[in-house]
Amino acid sequence: MTGMGEGEAPASRTAEIRRLAAVDPEAARAGLARLLADRFGLAATAIEFNVDKYSLNSLNGFFSAGGEAFFFKFHQEEGEEAGRGEYYRAAILSDAGLPVDRPVHVAALPGEQILVYRRRRDIRFSDLLYRLDEADDAALRATAVAAEARLMDEVLAVYRRSLHPISPEASAAEPIHRLFHDRLVDAPGACRPGGRLARFYLGKRFAFPGLEIDWTELAALPFVINGRRYERTLGELFAEAAERLAPERLADAGGVVAHGDAHNANVWFAGKGDAAGLVFFDPAFAGASVPTLLAEIKATFHNVFAHPFWLYDPARARATFAASARRDGDCLHVGTDWALTAIRRDILAVKATRLWRPLLAGLKARALLPADWRRVVRLALFLCPTMVMNLRAGVAGHDPVSSLIGLSVAVMVGSAPKAGEDAMTRFLDAVDPELAVEEDI
Repeated sequence: MTGMGEGEAPASRTAEIRRLAAVDPEAARAGLARLLADRFGLAATAIEFNVDKYSLNSLNGFFSAGGEAFFFKFHQEEGEEAGRGEYYRAAILSDAGLPVDRPVHVAALPGEQILVYRRRRDIRFSDLLYRLDEADDAALRATAVAAEARLMDEVLAVYRRSLHPISPEASAAEPIHRLFHDRLVDAPGACRPGGRLARFYLGKRFAFPGLEIDWTELAALPFVINGRRYERTLGELFAEAAERLAPERLADAGGVVAHGDAHNANVWFAGKGDAAGLVFFDPAFAGASVPTLLAEIKATFHNVFAHPFWLYDPARARATFAASARRDGDCLHVGTDWALTAIRRDILAVKATRLWRPLLAGLKARALLPADWRRVVRLALFLCPTMVMNLRAGVAGHDPVSSLIGLSVAVMVGSAPKAGEDAMTRFLDAVDPELAVEEDI
């Protein structure tokens, strides 16, 4: 789960600390102590690294200094050492009215980008929802859904106030593209195919339950998932994403103030009962002109379709769900009993009714809704699982079952079925301003 390829030397201090945390924690603690001393003059002691299934591209933990307890986090992306150091702009969010935990120390130098917060006793929203995946509790689920609804109302209000036309250059300047298009290409020059796409998948062999297959074949096969055939192949989806999600092309829907990476491991669940609320932290990719159709993508995929279990806890997915694959003619047939849990369906319904539907209607009213908005949303959702980590079995903890489920979910969100409907088509119909579907999704 590191941000480096095999045999590559770390290109920054944070990359080296993250690498060492997995193989030599004592050396990692020493490196982090030096970084904290150099950047903030803090004499850090009692450094602990979290063993965190949600930290696919980041590292976090705790330390003490000057009699106070702190929480730290940093995000590590390929090529970050050559970046402009514009991450961690929490003030953009708080000034716009979004609930965000403000760090007490920020280092924004390329390769040394780290946030330090005063330690909180709140839990992350991701941990609460994981408990509901494991064992549903109607009362707790209602509390969680109500908190999500209040957050979506706050986020929508900020999106409405901040929505504005943006130029292709303004779009391209936003750091959120590091989570999408930049992972498909090699810099400089955005040469493709490159980045994680090349490193994770091209030329590799895939092991699924009942089938082994090379990428060249797999990328060209339409998926038939539980009898439902999908229009686009993996290869077509990656090629379309590289074209349509090019940063300059995403200016057509305007821009908003957004966190951009608000998966629930970056959200505190604060308070209790009716007073419970959600608070953002780690705005590593926040911006004032985030392309509107990208703003809520990460939160939608990672808080809904990445669950239950398969992305963050592959071993649990293998013990919970079944999956099998067979090649039949020109198709890959997948059978699986994976499905969203009640809490994930509820969260998706809240996002549809409280945020996506009114947001898209607002874009349409201002002539900022691209005709192909469904394709943009699908392609961005598709890149969330495939580019956040390597989904091949035997890599990053994945096994044949979680690998097959993950790639199938990626196809399902990325491609419309040739006939019939699924969870994704129901969601898009529910938020489409032309259809105005009011029923449950």
